[in-house]
Amino acid sequence: MSCREVERRILRLLHDRKSRTQLTQIHAHFLRHHLHQSNQILAHFISVCGSFDKMAYANLVFRQTHYPDIILFNSMIKGHSLCGPFDESLHLFSVMKNRWIWPNEFTFAPLLKSCTNLVDVKTGQGVHAEILRLGFERFGSIRIGIVELYTRCARMDDAMKVFDSMPQRDVIVWNLMIRGFCKMGDVGMGFRLFRQMSERSIVSWNSMISGLEKNGRDVEALELFHEMRDSEFEPDEATVVTVLPVCARLGAVDAGQWIHSYTESRGLYRDVISVGNALVDFYCKCGVLETAFMVFKGMPLRNVVSWNAMISGFSFNGKGEDGVNLFEEMISKGVNPNDSTFVGVLTCCAHGGLVQRGKDLFASMISNHQIKPKLEHYGCMVDLLGRSGCVKEAHHLICTMPMKPNAALWGSLLSACRTHGDMELVECAVKELIKLEPWNSGNYVLLSNIYAERGKWDEVEKVRVLMRENRVDKSPGQSMVGN
Repeated sequence: MSCREVERRILRLLHDRKSRTQLTQIHAHFLRHHLHQSNQILAHFISVCGSFDKMAYANLVFRQTHYPDIILFNSMIKGHSLCGPFDESLHLFSVMKNRWIWPNEFTFAPLLKSCTNLVDVKTGQGVHAEILRLGFERFGSIRIGIVELYTRCARMDDAMKVFDSMPQRDVIVWNLMIRGFCKMGDVGMGFRLFRQMSERSIVSWNSMISGLEKNGRDVEALELFHEMRDSEFEPDEATVVTVLPVCARLGAVDAGQWIHSYTESRGLYRDVISVGNALVDFYCKCGVLETAFMVFKGMPLRNVVSWNAMISGFSFNGKGEDGVNLFEEMISKGVNPNDSTFVGVLTCCAHGGLVQRGKDLFASMISNHQIKPKLEHYGCMVDLLGRSGCVKEAHHLICTMPMKPNAALWGSLLSACRTHGDMELVECAVKELIKLEPWNSGNYVLLSNIYAERGKWDEVEKVRVLMRENRVDKSPGQSMVGN
């Protein structure tokens, strides 16, 4: 077999779908035929390594190369831009220049991608300067890479300069600009660009809907979703996962039900876990618990997010005991809980009045699951204990927790103490709230009224003085005895 025929055979093997499991065999094959210094073969081999996230193997092969050329360096730079370490792309570019190997138009797009992944605008600007110096800015893929770098690094003025200088703009660069402005909170500019597009893709619609949703403009997001449907664009999984929370917040049950029907007809919610999770969350938040549970049970594959959504849904709808039972089923099926799972199940215990069960679960976080409780878990426990009247125990928990309690915890204790008539702890909680929120006039008024009810007029005056010292004005409508 001739050398040319061996090369062709190796290239066919490299681009076969099974090549991932055959990399070592293919490597041995071209070693046996003395092709381990063929830059063409090596470049293809490294490209396949990059597509399979095997850059450690690619590095091993590359280091044994005597005379790597620009094609081989480009393959290595691109591989690291996809798989990391991303800074290795930049190191290889320096090595290449030190060997007096001249870059070409295929060198810079992956270099820019690595800078983007590193969110390293300073190095990216250096690469941009090199592009301008060598005259490679005329290539579309490089200009897109520059725009992506600046939008990712929140340098929208720089991105706009490059965008404005582009003689031709494809849908990809428009989408990058829209996403960049929305990410910065300038949804108006993002929307203006969206409206200027002569051609849109599903990514364009998703980017704009997501931008509106993330900036609290739910009504407009839902309107744009309807406009997208009228424009005969079919929603994909990204659309569904973005729009369903909007429907839940707006109470747009009809729109959510249409999405449910659509995902069933396309097999999305059964095939894509994130879509099923979004549907469960939507129905739970809309109070349609039976349908949420039906969707949950109908999912052929579930992850911890699926279980968390359903457990939290039970707590949200006052079905605490059902949520705890579902948690038990989750554990029995070998699904490992996370932080969010315990927030959900502890909230279920609080709403169901399951005090001892909540204490046991809280203790099991570390002992059984090696999860260190966070502030929100302590908040759930304070709520659980406070609701059941165990206010002194709740206070002890706040005082002994390993992190500094926030205003929400003291506020939860305050509410419980007022409900159960423990005025001594009410006073303590309000004092702590004043320390944490010295600007909140309501706390001062509440403390002053507590003292007034007990006839402690000297203390009332001290509260007034403290308010003046902290320059806090009493809000209209709030009472302060003796004012």
